[in-house]
Amino acid sequence: MSYPAELDARGLHEWAARTVKELQRRRAEINALNVFPVPDSDTGSNMAHTMESALAEADKGEMDVAEALAIGSVRGARGNSGMVLSQVLRGVADATTDSRVDGSVLADALSLAVTLVDRALASPVEGTIITVLRASAAAASKAAEESGAQLHGIVVAAVDAARQALAETPSQLPALREAGVVDAGGAGFVILLECLLAQLTGEDTAPQSVAIETERAEPTQSESLPSHGENCAAPQPGAGPEIEVIFFFEGDLAQIEEALNPLGNSLVIARATEDSASVHIHSSQAGAVIEQAYGLGKVSNLRLEVLPSAGDTAAGEMQATDRAGRRIFAAVPEGAARELFEKAGADTVKPGDGPRAAKAGDLFLPNGFGGAPGTATLIPTDSLVSGLAALSVYSPGSAHTAEAVAAMADAARSMRVVHPDTESIDGIVASCRSQLAYGGEQITVLTGLEIDEDELAQLLGVDVVVLRVPGLRTEIGVE
Repeated sequence: MSYPAELDARGLHEWAARTVKELQRRRAEINALNVFPVPDSDTGSNMAHTMESALAEADKGEMDVAEALAIGSVRGARGNSGMVLSQVLRGVADATTDSRVDGSVLADALSLAVTLVDRALASPVEGTIITVLRASAAAASKAAEESGAQLHGIVVAAVDAARQALAETPSQLPALREAGVVDAGGAGFVILLECLLAQLTGEDTAPQSVAIETERAEPTQSESLPSHGENCAAPQPGAGPEIEVIFFFEGDLAQIEEALNPLGNSLVIARATEDSASVHIHSSQAGAVIEQAYGLGKVSNLRLEVLPSAGDTAAGEMQATDRAGRRIFAAVPEGAARELFEKAGADTVKPGDGPRAAKAGDLFLPNGFGGAPGTATLIPTDSLVSGLAALSVYSPGSAHTAEAVAAMADAARSMRVVHPDTESIDGIVASCRSQLAYGGEQITVLTGLEIDEDELAQLLGVDVVVLRVPGLRTEIGVE
């Protein structure tokens, strides 16, 4: 059977769309693999979001497809594995001309991606997506050197090597072996390559399922390595609560790396250009991280998320028990906003307070106001509108707490939240348009102003939901 000798710009775009669809379909499967060093169970969601951002940029049709995928993925990258994924697409863009990818270009792209990732990660660790990427790159380069090598054969070699490397990750990291899982980021990368193979063959994407329960692999010399967060060194025992800080930075990248290195772990500088990059770090000194960033360059797309501790079973390791009677607590200021959350089924507490009456299995939405969750499971909502997004996907009859938490946390993470510069209709419209430049399918506006939902939807060209809450500062959420 004959296969295409290369992918053109259209084929590259279709590969990206295929990968987005498959990562979305299997995000829960990948999330379930994410067990160390904190059980935040979000690798699948992070990789899906990163790829969605890449495709959204390419969909604009404003630049070369490969370059658009790279730029979109870097700007939208989330989590360590999302950052690595963005550097793979950066490698493709740098290796190709006019978005045409043949066998030699793919081999060069994967090798370049390895170089970019090694450069991006402050403390790279084997047994993660890095190992899987490196194995696929080596196999592709070897296959490309053979006489008569074609794109299909090179992709097959890369896929086979990636699958094998993924299967071996538990032998390299004790945390994976103890949990009986393979690396979550590596699993997402294998899906990326499998989608490329399916794009060449024209078949439906039917990749092999990544086994959540693996055989207990025998330890290798990598046993001496400590457990690590997706790809980088883990926090030291006894450290305070950590915050995941992500932002897009424009300025001196060497300078920002030097400044942030002492402030945390899992530092990734995923380059878009030589003077711009997405920055990711886990730190118990988030204020110092942000202060350094703003002092050294231009910062945008800032995101903060509280990470659970290594021993927290709130995410990723909860048992599937009957929690149909669970309660959801939400931190909400008094007034119409509180009434809105209560109508949505939440028990409200004052901002800054925790759910003192909570029991094990109950859920807590801090909505950006803080408050200790106590025995309740924390859903990382950093605004009222993200809290409403989390509530919107909650199924009261769900018997599985872990599934409910994963769905709600994913909905909250997927919501980009901004405040307009001015409390006016013009300010709302301007903020909505600015955010839609980064992609989006629906906008939720929480505001005290009188604004016509249908008119705003027609003006913006996307679905719009307006919730009027008198006295509240306007929040705009983009999904």
